[in-house]
Amino acid sequence: MKTLVILYGWQSAKERWQKIREEIEGQGIKVIVPDLPGFKKENELKEIWDLNDYLNWTREFVENISQEPIFLLGHSFGGRIAIKFAAKHPEKLRGLILVSTAGIKREKSFWQRKIAAIAAIFRSFHFLPGYEFFRKIFYHFIVRKTDYLKTEGLLRETFKNIIEEDLTPYLSQIKTKTLIIWGEKDKITPLTDAYLIKKEIQDSTLEIISGAGHRLNLEGPEKLSETILKFLENN
Repeated sequence: MKTLVILYGWQSAKERWQKIREEIEGQGIKVIVPDLPGFKKENELKEIWDLNDYLNWTREFVENISQEPIFLLGHSFGGRIAIKFAAKHPEKLRGLILVSTAGIKREKSFWQRKIAAIAAIFRSFHFLPGYEFFRKIFYHFIVRKTDYLKTEGLLRETFKNIIEEDLTPYLSQIKTKTLIIWGEKDKITPLTDAYLIKKEIQDSTLEIISGAGHRLNLEGPEKLSETILKFLENN
């Protein structure tokens, strides 16, 4: 039996992939969506992690569930893990699926550098009343880093570690057959990233879902399931 492991986005949950799971399992394929460390109270991090820690955790998880190569799907943050996993452990994979994957670090524009400077100044006023409220407004509407807002403590430092790593150099190392799926209107991970990934991974195909944004599992689960199944059935 074919096995698909799904790694979801930052501070998301496996429940948000339930419809996808049901559709794919209905075709006789085993689907496993593990709880990624750090995102639930019962698996809070005890120390600051980086992407290699998530990579090692995933390797151990995969080794425990299957002696045969699996299909690995990574969405957004989960795609970061999946890219590095495919580059480091190709023998464990039968196929790779990258859905609106994060990890491509782009050079900051003048506006982004300006915002970063303002943010640094803003943080120096953390002692003022109402700081936390205005901080959330600033990051949500100006910086547009909502994932950062949802983190605190060890997880926030972990998030900083992870987003600093550019995974572009790993793409050309991936030899596993790869399906890249992207939302046409994705504003979190732009479509230009999809084209770059397609260019760098030699044995890859790109499917763009019309009208969809970043959360393909929620915005277009039927089309996403159909696209995934076609890849799984043919490989």
